[in-house]
Amino acid sequence: MLATKLFDYDLPEKFIARYPAVTRDASRMMVLDRRTGAIEIHPFADIVDFLAPGDALICNNTKVLRGRMFARKEGRPDGARFEILLLEPDAGQPDQWNCMLKPGKRAKTGTNAMLQFPDGTLNDRNEYFTILGKNADNTFRIRFSTTDISGLEERYGHIPLPPYLHREAEEADSERYQTVYAAVKGAVAAPTAGLHFTPEILDALRQKGVKVAELTLHVGAGTFKPVSSDYAETHQMHYEDFFLPEDTAKLINETRKNGGRILAVGTTTVRVLESCCDDDGTMHARNGRTNIFLYPPRQPKGEDMLLTNFHLPCSTLLMLVSCFADREKVLAAYERAKEENMRFYSYGDCMLLK
Repeated sequence: MLATKLFDYDLPEKFIARYPAVTRDASRMMVLDRRTGAIEIHPFADIVDFLAPGDALICNNTKVLRGRMFARKEGRPDGARFEILLLEPDAGQPDQWNCMLKPGKRAKTGTNAMLQFPDGTLNDRNEYFTILGKNADNTFRIRFSTTDISGLEERYGHIPLPPYLHREAEEADSERYQTVYAAVKGAVAAPTAGLHFTPEILDALRQKGVKVAELTLHVGAGTFKPVSSDYAETHQMHYEDFFLPEDTAKLINETRKNGGRILAVGTTTVRVLESCCDDDGTMHARNGRTNIFLYPPRQPKGEDMLLTNFHLPCSTLLMLVSCFADREKVLAAYERAKEENMRFYSYGDCMLLK
C-alpha cells in the first residue's frame, strides 16, 4: 500500500504566495524533465517554446462562484451571524443549494437568515435563505428567497479564497482568482494552473500552430480536504461535475494520431481526461461526476505533459503529479523550488512536467 507520509515535505510559511504576481505572466515556471529529473527555471511566457506545431493544450474553463456569503439570523442586526459557502444546486432546484455553513451548531432546520451586503449591512430587498436540513457529509441544504442566484452573488457574494491564504478576498481577487478563459460558472476554487495565462500567450501558442481546447470540471471544496488516511488506497475521494465536449475529445485523438503531444493545464484537466479515456489513451466525450483518484504507480494515459502549481504536502494533488514523474523527482523539484525562492500554492509559481 502507498503510505500518505511519503508525500510529506516541509514548507515554511514564507513560501506561500498570499497575493498573485503583479501580472499573470510574471510568475516563474519550473521545467522538470520527467525521465531524467533535470530542472530548469524559466519565466512563464517561455511556455510557448516548450510546445510545437501540432501539439494541443487542454484547459479547464470552469468559473469560480462568488459563493461565500454572510447573513444574520431572522434578519436582526444583532442576530447570530452565519457564513455560507455555496457548493452546488440541490436536485436541480435553482433556489435550493448544498453549502457549507458556519457555525453549524446554530444551523437549525427552519431558521431564516437575511443576507448581508459586503459592508456588513442587512439588505433591504427581503433576500434571505432558509435552512432545510443537514446532509450526511455535514454540509447543509438551504433554500433562497429567489431563483436569481447570479444576482445574489453579485450583491452579496465574495470570492472564496483558499483558507491557507489567511486573508479576506479583495476586489482584485474577483479578476485574478479567475482564469482569462473562465466561462462556465460552478467552481468553489479556481483551476490555478491556468491563472498564469494571458490572452497574448494563448494567441502566441495558436499562431505557433498549437491547438487550444477546453473542458469543464467544477472544482469542489474537497480539493482542500487533507488526506487523513495513512494510506492512499483508503482515502475517500470527493465527486466533481465535469463535461468533456465532442470537439475536444476529437482534437485530442487527432493530435495523438498525428504525433502531437497533449498538455493538460492543471490537475483538474487531468482528472477529466483520465475519466474519459481508454487504456490506449483514446478519448471519449462524456459528462457526469467523477471521483477518480490518481496516485502512483498509475501512469497517465490521456496526457503527455502537465502544467501545475506547487501543491500542499500529503495532498491528493501532489499524489496525482507523482503519476507523471517519480515521487522522488517531484519532491526533489519541490526542494529546488524552495532553494530558488519560488512561490507555492494557488497564487504561486508553476511547474511544467515534460
